[in-house]
Amino acid sequence: MPGISALRAWWTGRPSAAGAAVMATGIVSIGLHLTGAETLSRIALGLACAGWVALGADFVVRLVGQRRRWVAEARSPGALTAVAATTVLGTRISLLGGQTLAEALLALAALLWPGLLLLVVRHWERRMPGTVFLCCVATQGLAVLAATLAAAETTAWLAHAALVLFWLGLVLYGLALAHFDRRQVVEGAGDHWIAGGTLSISALAGAKLLSADSARLYLWNDDDRGVLRDVTVALLVLDLAWYVVLLAAELARPRPGYDVRRWATVFPMGTTAAAMLSVAVALDVDWLQGPGRVLVWVSVAAWLAAAAGAVLAARAGTGTSTGGGGDGTTPGITSTARR
Repeated sequence: MPGISALRAWWTGRPSAAGAAVMATGIVSIGLHLTGAETLSRIALGLACAGWVALGADFVVRLVGQRRRWVAEARSPGALTAVAATTVLGTRISLLGGQTLAEALLALAALLWPGLLLLVVRHWERRMPGTVFLCCVATQGLAVLAATLAAAETTAWLAHAALVLFWLGLVLYGLALAHFDRRQVVEGAGDHWIAGGTLSISALAGAKLLSADSARLYLWNDDDRGVLRDVTVALLVLDLAWYVVLLAAELARPRPGYDVRRWATVFPMGTTAAAMLSVAVALDVDWLQGPGRVLVWVSVAAWLAAAAGAVLAARAGTGTSTGGGGDGTTPGITSTARR
């Protein structure tokens, strides 16, 4: 059947970076939960879980039956979406009360993280697209999930491990920034937004670390808490500055065609909203709630646009893009793996 053949062609041509769709859906679910839109949040969570299972099964199939392709994709930054997507999903499940499942997802992400991180970093080049920041996103995703579980289960060692990952993530951000091609801000096909999204998930990790503290745990003294608070606020401010710059670049040079990397635009939008709402609670800054709620719905609108593009691409069987590569390359597995 033509429809099934087109869908099969689209799925076969799907790059490893498609895990950003699960990341985007999961973070939108978290944002909706923080605004109280629980029904919509659970629908998004269901979609994220379905996507994660499908991508996980495909990950195993490629590992067993397409080893050369799996190794090539494991070296690309997009491979780290496997870790990031798992941590985002685990964080939402933890917020839902499923701590055992969230712990299992944390263990799985922690198992995948070091090997993939080393493979990816060893193959960095001088000028890279926004996916170079996924090393930091995956690391901070682990910090967010560990801190969330630490608060839910009153476990100090998890919070301390999350703090180490938080600082490591910031170091990785600095290293990735040195390899980022600044021209991607006006030429990127969507993944350039991760340059700002990395700061938003870092701010979210900081907020989770602050919220994990309690009289029972007493994780941080006044000095530690003060430093963590200042760094978290600075990260949020820098993230919002990136948000404005990236949005202005989109308006100055519109890139309307669908590309699978557009999911990497939705994720930073959703993470910025979640970070703003979480910082508002952690630091008791009520006025951040309003803008945070607005940004949640902006991310929902971006998610709907990306989903519509993905459906049209799947029906057409065009693989990663219905427009162009967005960065002067031919869209598809070859260009994505090379990145």
